[in-house]
Amino acid sequence: MNRDELVAQLQFFRDIGISHLDIGELGSSDPQVEARMTLDDIREELGDCSRCKLSGSRTSIVFGSGNPDARLMFIGEAPGSEEDRQGLPFVGRAGQLLTKIIESIGIERNDVYICNVLKCRPPKNRNPEADEVETCSPFLRQQLEAVRPQIVCCLGTFASQTMLGMKVPISKLRGRFHDIEGIRFIATFHPAYLLRNPAKKREVWEDMKQIREALNSLAEG
Repeated sequence: MNRDELVAQLQFFRDIGISHLDIGELGSSDPQVEARMTLDDIREELGDCSRCKLSGSRTSIVFGSGNPDARLMFIGEAPGSEEDRQGLPFVGRAGQLLTKIIESIGIERNDVYICNVLKCRPPKNRNPEADEVETCSPFLRQQLEAVRPQIVCCLGTFASQTMLGMKVPISKLRGRFHDIEGIRFIATFHPAYLLRNPAKKREVWEDMKQIREALNSLAEG
């Protein structure tokens, strides 16, 4: 319902003598009334962000890209140099590999949603710092709520530990699903790590097969 429709409906209630509406009761009986921010809304709220120190060294804010109604979402650590230049996530060599990984289970890249824990590139690709993660986390949570994926694949140690809330090596996090607030999370190695350690691609393939099987199972019902 847009603003004009809402105003017209409230005027109708007034004209027929209704002076009080129990909004809480209305919201609980009609979930469509509940406000849901879109990705565009979130990006607009983010604006030309200067909430943390990374704003002084970045070229672009790398918000995210893909299907706003994706069943599968990928979350990485932070933008790299090419991502910072283009303003898009996973467009460098690691991004090209990620595209192949996604296509390996019969899904097009445009059908998933991809973003990072941080929206700005840390200098020299250093690890994100706690205050930066704290600043960016509300926007990432809003992205999750907007897309509402069935499955989230966390790419690399940092994204996996951040999303799962566990300071555990990724070798122990990967290979199984973690259910959090109705979403199934799975961790796997970051594509950039695979470029340096190609032997680990077999383990990523096993993780991706689990994702494919889970998506098929959820689709069936």
